[in-house]
Amino acid sequence: MKARSAGAAAAAAVLLLSGCGGEDEVPTLTWYINPDDGGQEALAQQCTEEADGAYQIQTSLLPMDAPAQREQLARRLAAGDSSLDIMSIDPPFIPELATPGFLAPVPDDVAERTTEDTLEGALAGAMWEDELVTVPFWANTQILWYRESVVEEAGLDMDEPVTWEQIIDVAAEEEKYLGIQGVREESMTVWVNALVESQDESILVDPSATAEELETNLDSEAGANAARIISRIGEEGLGGPGVASMDENQSMLLFQRDDGSFMVNWPFVWAAINAAAEEGNIDADIPDDIGWALYPRVDADTPAAPPLGGINLGVGAESEHPELAYEAIECIVTPDNQAEYFVTNGNPPSAESAFDDSRVEEEFPMADVIRDALDSAAPRPQTPYYNEISESIQGQFTPLSGVDEDTTPALTDTYIVEVLRGERLL
Repeated sequence: MKARSAGAAAAAAVLLLSGCGGEDEVPTLTWYINPDDGGQEALAQQCTEEADGAYQIQTSLLPMDAPAQREQLARRLAAGDSSLDIMSIDPPFIPELATPGFLAPVPDDVAERTTEDTLEGALAGAMWEDELVTVPFWANTQILWYRESVVEEAGLDMDEPVTWEQIIDVAAEEEKYLGIQGVREESMTVWVNALVESQDESILVDPSATAEELETNLDSEAGANAARIISRIGEEGLGGPGVASMDENQSMLLFQRDDGSFMVNWPFVWAAINAAAEEGNIDADIPDDIGWALYPRVDADTPAAPPLGGINLGVGAESEHPELAYEAIECIVTPDNQAEYFVTNGNPPSAESAFDDSRVEEEFPMADVIRDALDSAAPRPQTPYYNEISESIQGQFTPLSGVDEDTTPALTDTYIVEVLRGERLL
């Protein structure tokens, strides 16, 4: 009897302690992050410490490429996964996740505090149907990088806006290569969209239209101009001998060779090229021969609309802690944290004030150009059917040598419509 009583008392004590532990347990927020250089993990730890026991953030790594990230998030959200407290989301995939109600609404006060100095382009990429559905975290854009020696030899004034025609002419005349992305991947959609948006046009007529009613606008003067630029680079071999496999990294490697001239690419290349020079993989003088400017114009009289990339933070609709998740997001996206993330991971801030940080100015001398580019950047087509549209564009606009300004835009429009109507498979 005594032994039995002792056992019962021990069991009761365990239950009592378990109950106390449950009351005192710190809520854990899971943040699904895209791969980076450890910056998001560091921010998770920092905001956990600053929360002082209100919550703790643990990170879960998403796949390397954006389409795979989209697929994993969409599947988990559709299944009602409650672990998606915070998600790092690529802007093009936001409408697809917002339309079915997979994202918890952004509270008005949170929206006001986190966007008070967000750059215009970055803010546009965080919205869907005129509503903020995610919180801007870091933004990204492409600028025009150039070799000072090539520009000087050609006599091109880089203090003034330049056009695609001008840089193509210089590359051809100087027998140099252009650093562009010609691979059949997302980067092709990025390029085509930027060329169209730089003419004050958009690929979609009504982004909110259903699949049966959605119309595309590539079969137009803007689409023809975009195709002509891409076609000329392909036909004249100006993208280099390996243009069909040329992604952002490959175009950077081409640009830093002796036959490099201009390159459109994201800010990560600055740190990468400097690191290569320091390690002795390229000539140590190459970084001194690099200049930067805003994205090239299609028309000399129309300001360019550079590509928009980056990451916004969303909260899953089935999260058990949406209020805490948004509290954590407010910590993550402070301008100070955005500046730190830029300096350590090379990803630009969405907040304008973060560009005034002395650390940013020291590490990225082209920060002002990046900030101006982000303010005028244009998102890729914002639609729940983005994946189908992007893959269609990638297929029709590659290889570069096969692009025809008279036929490719119209064929792409037709292809997209047939895919959305279920009349053709991707």
